[in-house]
Amino acid sequence: MVTTTTPLEEELLELAGSVPDPELPVLTLRELGVVRAVHARAADSVEVELTPTYTGCPAIEAMSLDIERVLREHGIREVTVRTVLAPAWSTDDITEEGRRKLREFGIAPPRVRKASGPVPVALGPTRDAGPSAAGESAAGPDELEAVRCPHCGSADTELLSRFSSTACKALRRCLACREPFDHFKEL
Repeated sequence: MVTTTTPLEEELLELAGSVPDPELPVLTLRELGVVRAVHARAADSVEVELTPTYTGCPAIEAMSLDIERVLREHGIREVTVRTVLAPAWSTDDITEEGRRKLREFGIAPPRVRKASGPVPVALGPTRDAGPSAAGESAAGPDELEAVRCPHCGSADTELLSRFSSTACKALRRCLACREPFDHFKEL
């Protein structure tokens, strides 16, 4: 089934996507990849599809209220924000612009996976293997690259805590510049 998006829906999707994330205000909801679609039901009635970063995300209510407010300020009388769980959100949905903004804000963005499909959960070593002597990644074809320090770019980092200020981030430290930093975990 092919669905077409009207110019009004495109405009409203851009507006809804411009809302800052309540937990990471450096990112918009579009850059985070959680606003999936806007459907115009009538001239002044729309439905927004919003996918939380994880089921039970405490920010979903704030996101919904902010989307409703922004769209009402632009003349939409009736706004319904519907939580959509499938397809599930993944850190692959974060845009390149969002990844850049996370780095600039001092948060290591989630690493880009080479393989598609579910992300394996593994409890492993707390230190990342840096690049090899030949300058190549220590990661295999299905593994992720080392978490790079957002301050100095070093791949020589260690995990301090699997959880940080929010459930989606881990606390790490760079062994080169010694600075602690958050890492947006892959999902």
